[in-house]
Amino acid sequence: MLGKGSGARGQGSGSLPASLLALVLVVFSGGALGQTIYIWTDEDGVTHFTDREPQTEREVTIQKAIAEPESALTIRQTGPDHEPIWWFRNRLSGPLTVRVSLAEADNVVTEPELPAVFVLPPNAERELVTIGPLDPRQSWRYRFQTETVLGSPEAAHRPERPYRPPFAPGAEFTIGQAWGGMFSHTDPHSYHAVDIAMPIGTPIHAARAGVVMDNARWFHRSGQDRERYGPRANFIRILHDDGTMAVYAHLDYAGVRVHPGERVERGQYIGRSGNTGFSSGPHLHFVIQKNRDMELVSVPFEFENGEGGAVRPRERLRLSAQ
Repeated sequence: MLGKGSGARGQGSGSLPASLLALVLVVFSGGALGQTIYIWTDEDGVTHFTDREPQTEREVTIQKAIAEPESALTIRQTGPDHEPIWWFRNRLSGPLTVRVSLAEADNVVTEPELPAVFVLPPNAERELVTIGPLDPRQSWRYRFQTETVLGSPEAAHRPERPYRPPFAPGAEFTIGQAWGGMFSHTDPHSYHAVDIAMPIGTPIHAARAGVVMDNARWFHRSGQDRERYGPRANFIRILHDDGTMAVYAHLDYAGVRVHPGERVERGQYIGRSGNTGFSSGPHLHFVIQKNRDMELVSVPFEFENGEGGAVRPRERLRLSAQ
């Protein structure tokens, strides 16, 4: 989805240095921070805290992680205050598109001229914007704002073959909510999504090869309050060779089995289904997305059927993986 920043301000009087505030960004597609902690006491009375499941017959208390969405973009300033240089870092293992614009400006010059759109490569930090007074003898002030969209605007959906149903070979599951479903598939980023009903813990397999761009694994709650639970689903986002991205969402707590930057192949086991985030019951949310003119949109796709042909997703369609 689109991430927006409220902006950073600067001002000055004559040749005095500008006073600048750091920009804080929140994007809804970020991962989660935290991990499970295992607590147990050994035969000597020593209490142990570890992030690895202990091999012991003694009673173990499990403390689940406290997770929060993580920003895809961070920004820092270097250089003198009268001519600050802004650095933008993309933490994702895939491209991130950033639009920078001036929300307010008085006696300000920028390099490059704003607004401007930049595509940050995976895991890259770049010097993007320098801001200073047009006339250093006069007072000056500004506020800039940012928008971020996952992926590159150059992406074009060109799958080599229909998508493999995203579960284990021999398994069969039914599509509950399909394209345009009124419960949660009404926005551009989710319109062409499908929800596949399945029990918690069902093995999830990659529908297409690609690179793990981002994930979240430590959320453990669900509900039907979109504002509260919308950004709190465990997920895997996989970047395909054509620049499109597959999202596997509502995964189980600690149910992600791949890591950002890892290459996965079609049919590879990548995680377990669950019921986290904005959800009314256990299922897998599957969608193909791309960046279209600074908007994250879902795109139509086909599943491979049992005979090796293609089938368009629809409600109550029974899928079978080979």
